[in-house]
Amino acid sequence: MFRRTFWFGTGVAAGVWATTKVNRKLKQLTPDSLAATAANKALDVGTRVRDRAVGFALDVRDNMAQREAELDDALGLNAPVDRELAAPGRPHAIENSDSSNPKYVVDDRTTHSYNRNEDH
Repeated sequence: MFRRTFWFGTGVAAGVWATTKVNRKLKQLTPDSLAATAANKALDVGTRVRDRAVGFALDVRDNMAQREAELDDALGLNAPVDRELAAPGRPHAIENSDSSNPKYVVDDRTTHSYNRNEDH
């Protein structure tokens, strides 16, 4: 008697367990559930791709700034500027009252004349 009851209970439990599993699987395979699952997975993948793209863009920006600084140092663009050597001989836009002089006065610090007729 006890043996039959044990196996009956075991069979009922197995039947309930199997029915529950089958019903869950059937609910997962409905069109609405499949669509929701696909949408959730697509959102997850989209979020991961976006995060990776943003991380890549930030890495590129950081490395670009670092390389630009290296090139500036190599070319001496970050060196302090000596004002006397920076812009020698810039012409001033002041008219001379004397007609024998050129129209523009040239800085005295230059050795180059800005007379265009000199080369001909």
